[in-house]
Parts: sequence; C-alpha cells; structure tokens
Amino acid sequence: MALSELHWDQDAPLPRLGPVQAKVTVGLVALLCFINSYDGEFVFDDSEAIVNNKDLRAATPWNNIWSNDFWGSNLSSNSSHKSYRPLTVFTFRLNYLLGGGLHPVGFHVLNILLHAVISVLMVDVFALLLGGIAQDESSCCLNRAPKTSLLAALLFATHPVHTESVAGVVGRADLLCALFFQLSFLTYCKAFNTGVDKDGGFSMRWIVVSLSLCAAAMLCKEQGITVLVVNYNYYYALNGWLLLCPWWLCFDWSMGCVPLIKAADDWRMVWPLLLWCILIGLVAQALSSPDGQRRRTLSLSLVLLVVPFLPACNLFFRVGFVIAERVLYLPSSGYCLLLASALGHCCHRWAKCKKLLCVSMLALLFTFVARCALRSHQWRSEQSLFTSALAICPLNAKVHYNVGKNLADRGNATAAISYYREAVRLHPTYVHAMNNLGNILKERNELTEAEQLLSKAVSIQPDFAAAWMNLGIVQNSLSKFEQAEKSYRNAIRFRKKYPDCYYNLGRLYADQQRHVDALNAWKNATVLKPDHSLAWNNMVILLDNIGNLGQAELIGREALRLLPNDHTIMFSLANVLGKLEKYKESEGFFLRALRINPNAAGCHGNLAVLYHRWGKLELAEKHYELSLKLDPQSPGTRDNYNMLRRKLDQRKRHAP
Repeated sequence: MALSELHWDQDAPLPRLGPVQAKVTVGLVALLCFINSYDGEFVFDDSEAIVNNKDLRAATPWNNIWSNDFWGSNLSSNSSHKSYRPLTVFTFRLNYLLGGGLHPVGFHVLNILLHAVISVLMVDVFALLLGGIAQDESSCCLNRAPKTSLLAALLFATHPVHTESVAGVVGRADLLCALFFQLSFLTYCKAFNTGVDKDGGFSMRWIVVSLSLCAAAMLCKEQGITVLVVNYNYYYALNGWLLLCPWWLCFDWSMGCVPLIKAADDWRMVWPLLLWCILIGLVAQALSSPDGQRRRTLSLSLVLLVVPFLPACNLFFRVGFVIAERVLYLPSSGYCLLLASALGHCCHRWAKCKKLLCVSMLALLFTFVARCALRSHQWRSEQSLFTSALAICPLNAKVHYNVGKNLADRGNATAAISYYREAVRLHPTYVHAMNNLGNILKERNELTEAEQLLSKAVSIQPDFAAAWMNLGIVQNSLSKFEQAEKSYRNAIRFRKKYPDCYYNLGRLYADQQRHVDALNAWKNATVLKPDHSLAWNNMVILLDNIGNLGQAELIGREALRLLPNDHTIMFSLANVLGKLEKYKESEGFFLRALRINPNAAGCHGNLAVLYHRWGKLELAEKHYELSLKLDPQSPGTRDNYNMLRRKLDQRKRHAP
C-alpha cells in the first residue's frame, strides 16, 4: 500500500519530516523524558536482581546465567521464582564488569539509551503497520516517515507509564524484550521486501534472523509458569486507565492498593464493562469498516495492544501480580498507534477543529514529558519512590512497609514504627512487617510486645526462619532460655544453612556457661559463612576467658587468615598473645588494629597494659592517656593509669 493512500495522514497535527529528522526528534525527546534518572540509586527490586545477585560477579562462572533465574537462584530450587531471563542478566553482568562493580550510573544510562533506541525504531514499526510492505524499494514507506507514525512514536517515547521500565534497572527485561520484538518484526518484513528469490517471494535468510530475534526476546523476559483461570476484568480496566491517564503511578499495586470487587452491585463494575464495550466497538470497526486502511490500522493497533499483554493478564498463567506498570511497556505501542491515528482521522474529518486538536496534542505531549521527568525523579531513590506511593495507594500495606523499612535503614526507627504498625493494621497477616517491627521493639528493649509480634508471625507462617531466630533473641533477653533454644532450633530446621542463627544460638549457650555447645555453634556459623567475624571473635574471647590460650591463638590466627583486615579479631588475638607473653607479636597486632581503627579506646588501653607488663612504661603512659582521652569514664583504665603513675613517681624518687 502506497503512502498516498493514507489520505488522512497529511492532516495529522505534525510537520512532515524525513526519516532521519523524525528519528532524531523522537530519540532526543525520549532522552529528555528520562535523563534525570541517570544517576539514581538501585531501588526496590534492583536490590535482589542486581545488588545481591551473585551471577553478576566476576568470580561466578558465566554459564550460571543459563541455569539460574532472574534473581540468581537455581531454577531447580523450590525458592526459585522461575523467571528465566538469561540475556537480561547477561547485560547486567556486562554493566558490572565494564563499570567496575555496582555503580548504578552505567546501569541507568544503558536503560535510558535502550528506551531511546526503541522509541526511534517505533517510527519504522508504525510506518510499516500504517503503510504496509512495499515491494518496490523506491516506494517503501520507510523512505518517508508518515506524520501518524511520527506522532505515535512521540507518544510512545513520552508515555509516563514507561517510567518504571526505564528508571528501574530491572525494567531492562521489558526494554530488551521490546527491542528484540521490534527487530524481529522489522526483519520479518524485510524478508518480504528484499526481492523475490527462488522460493517464491521471500528471503529465508531473513526469516531465520527474525525467528532468532524472537527467541532472543523470549530469553529477555519469560512467560508465566503455573496455570490459573480467574476473572481479572477490573484489573484490565485499571491497566487501561494507566495508559489513558498515567498520572496515578505506583511502584507496587498489591496488598490492598486495589480493593477487590466482592459484589455485582459495586459501582466499579462499570469500568470493566466500559473497557469491554470499547474493545468490542474497536473490533467491530476493524471488521466492518469499508476503508481498508482503517481496518488495517485498527486491527494492527489492537494486536499490538492486546497480544503483548496476554502473558501478564493472569488468564492463562499465574504471574504473581495484578497490576505492574512495566508490563505495559510494549502493549502501550498499540495504544499510541490507536491514539495517533484517531487524531489524524479527527483532523481530516473536522478540519475546522484542526487547530484545537493540534494544541490539545501538543499539550498532551508536554504533559507526558513533564510527568515522565517528575516520575523518573521519584525513582532516583527508594525514599522518594516509596513516599510518593503513599498518596496513590494509602491502603497498600506493602507501601507502608517499604517506607518503614527505608526509614529504619536510615536510622529513623521511631518513624519506622508507625509505618510498620499501619502495615500490620491494613494487612493483619503481614508477617514481614511483624518481624521488622518486632526487631525494632527488641532494640528499644520493648521485649514483651516484640515477643508477641514475633510469636504471631511464626504462628501465621511456621516456616518463617528469620522470625523464629528473632523470637529466640527476644526470649533469650527475657531469660526464657529453654524457649529461646527451641526457637533457634526451629529457625535452623526451616533454613538449614543459617549462620546468623548458629551465632545467636552460641550466645545463648555462652550465657548458660555451656562452653562446648557455644563453641560448636560458632564453629558451625563459620563453616557456613567463613567471613562471619562475630562468630570467630567470640570463639577467641571464650577460649581466652576459660584459659585455653593455645586453642584461642590457633582460632585467632585462622580467623585472620580469612579476614586479614578485621581489627576486632586482631585485638582479641593480641590479648591472647600478651597473656602468652608473646609481647612483640601482641604489640604488632595491637598496632595493626589501631591503624585500622585509631579511635578505639579499649585497644589503646589494652596496648598500654601490655607495655605496662612488658616494662615499657613510657609507652604504657602514652597509650593510657590516649585511651582516657577517648573514653574518660573507663574505670579500669583509670585505675591502671594511676598505678602506673605511682610506679613512675616512685622510680623518679629513687633515681640517682
């Protein structure tokens, strides 16, 4: 179909640009929308998919990305999310290696560039969908960008619903999937537009390339796994509303953000009915319109809108969410094409209103750009992202939980408590909120309420290992030793490899003077986690306290072999060596510890004791004074210093 047949395209409210000008314009606008997110932090799901994902590390074999899920867990594991996106993880790993580690700028910049490239390619995709596939290269629709395809590409480039996919690094899965989807489509069209070969009208080589790119798209973002058939019509309407009016955007739409429709007389039933009326009307128009071009545009727009959304609709596969803005990235292209073509038709039919329609379209584009800039700014940090969601989804317990967690991580425990309490109020079985709230209350010595919350959490979810461990810590603090031991044992039963729990179990045994049991528990912690500094240090201190100095020395040296820069272990080993009268070696470890942590009053004080015992009284005096300057209230250091002063004064009196 030649471009001249698009009789309404010339009335679209945009200037006609050549292909290069059109693509440069779209690319720059796409960059403008999201450029302010380039130096944002890793936020929300980025923590699990990138920061904590071992598949990105240089020490991890490259082939692990083919056997692990998106979050770094083995696909065969029961804890795996089964999200298989190896090509996306591959790009994360390249970012990590080329950028020198976990520096978010490189990750964000690549996402922004990918969106710009995808938006540019949309000019070609929309032009093909509107103009058909020309058999003559000289008349190919790609040689001149139709106004409608340019407008649709601009709408796509600026649509605020794309913010999560672009500003959130994990959204790269949607970006790469869309990119390979486009390339597959364009190469498929090229297969029928490169001349006639012996097979009769298409190039098998380009068909193979197209299928390969389609496979690549699937390896960037997987389909759903388990089957569940439910009626999700209201959620479909809400997804449609996000495309029509992308002002109310939220990082998470679960846990009460969208109250369920429980009765047929709920007024919100009007929205799914309206959605289906619109879709049926558009389908009817696509099937019955006498205008062939109109039928084509409507049909292909609906295909682009509906088909890419099917994997996320929960109708055929359970995908674990009801609404997620990033799943609308590719389907939004169908909406943008529908809107652009509708504007072109309106301008053609109602010429008198063309100026008003042009002003409205420009206002819409400027509004989209402004909303993108504001929303991508909110994605720069978890604090702004989570706080922005409070106004959109005040009934979402997960929003309150994340705001509380962010506040707690930044040291504002008092403010965090109120948000955790609200999360539990909104969702009374929210065990993670109970666990975090119980932890804060434990630190504030509000042990009774902490025990109640953690007990409730494990009663709701008996296999919640972290809550069992935290309950054990609280019970230990309440001197409920037998119950604490049972709680720790339950935590280990549900999580076999749990070094922190073995560490806390060892502390319980140490409080009960069960020294052998304590040492065994701490040894288990270091076997499971060789860099568990606290467990190593406690073993050295306990062996020192019970007089087993030889074993304490061996454990201390082994710990420093694994943790050569741990000043706490250096300090403990130095104390042991001092008691063994290995003064020179002890001095060396004390001085190394002080180079790492020069303001450690206790280290200066114990080094002074070593010098005092060693007979180096001037050095002892110097370090006693440094220790008292850093901690004037230390009675032991003050007593030792006074003893040294009397000895020095006595020496002066007897000096010749």
